Amino acid sequence: APAAAFAQKWEIGVDGGYSFLNNVNVTGGPSSATAGFAPGFAAGAYLGENLYRHISGEVRYEYMKSDLRLTSGGQKADFTGAAHALHYDIVFHTNGGNETPVQAFASIGGGLKAFMGNGAESATQPLSDYGYFTKTSQVKPMVTGSAGIKVRVSSGVSLRFEVRDFATQFPTNVLTPAPGVTYGKWLNDVVPMVSLAFTTK
Repeated sequence: APAAAFAQKWEIGVDGGYSFLNNVNVTGGPSSATAGFAPGFAAGAYLGENLYRHISGEVRYEYMKSDLRLTSGGQKADFTGAAHALHYDIVFHTNGGNETPVQAFASIGGGLKAFMGNGAESATQPLSDYGYFTKTSQVKPMVTGSAGIKVRVSSGVSLRFEVRDFATQFPTNVLTPAPGVTYGKWLNDVVPMVSLAFTTK
């Protein structure tokens, strides 16, 4: 009976953090350059179900403030942008119960990430020899994983501290290479985040 009750528990959480994205190399331009996204805040929510003693499943959504960026030498060009991630994760955790003081956990999952350029397009954009900012969107398949700890605050309430990585191919429809220019393929969005979690049956 206790095992059946545990299996029926649900976890609802909200999270916040800060998003750090790598830059990719730009090749074929007049000099060395990088393309990518500026750091920005992230926020989201999730719904999880404790499937087994050490395994849970979670449906998650995150919003990320992600301005587009080109850099070359001492020059930098930015364009307002954002991203939305929707994914399902399998979570592996220690201790097997939500009432234990501390749990360590790791997750792996997949889904989709939508990149959006929200700025005003301009014919005189800086660093246009390397690429163009576009007011459009592009959806990319995504792999995500995280590791962290969960600390019980009170009965049914916990704090989660984790570092998560969202990996996709670079969205070249949103930040488009100039003719004769190519970008590196992979983009990693590393987000340290804190979640407030509520457990219910």
